[in-house]
Amino acid sequence: MPLLLEIVTPEKLAYSDTVDAVVLPGSEGELGVLPHHAPLVSMLGVGELRIRKGPETETFAIAGGFLQVLPTKVVVMAEMADMAAEIDLEKAEEARKEAERALEGGFHEGADLASARAALQVALLRQRVALRRHREGSRRRG
Repeated sequence: MPLLLEIVTPEKLAYSDTVDAVVLPGSEGELGVLPHHAPLVSMLGVGELRIRKGPETETFAIAGGFLQVLPTKVVVMAEMADMAAEIDLEKAEEARKEAERALEGGFHEGADLASARAALQVALLRQRVALRRHREGSRRRG
């Protein structure tokens, strides 16, 4: 029995399809979900969400939000969810540099420091996810 996965952000429905399995970053560590999983609600962390559908694997960079697991459906409500194939590596690199410059800029108020650190964490995640997809794609073609 397949598992329906929906990934929703404030801006859009980022993904909706049946899958064989999903692995995602929970707030306390990585969480794997297969069909018939026990019902669960959890906070999401920052990291990679991996979808397995047959022999194919798709990856998203996700940050923050909540997860609801039902026996036949998983709903991911994320603050940010970018499909690896859609991440622009050059833009991710520039965002990382910009976040690093903001952190190196000197004295920060608490909220500014936290937002600069969060921006750097998301930029590094996007870059890592895009680079991994690029390397895996190169290996398949080569």
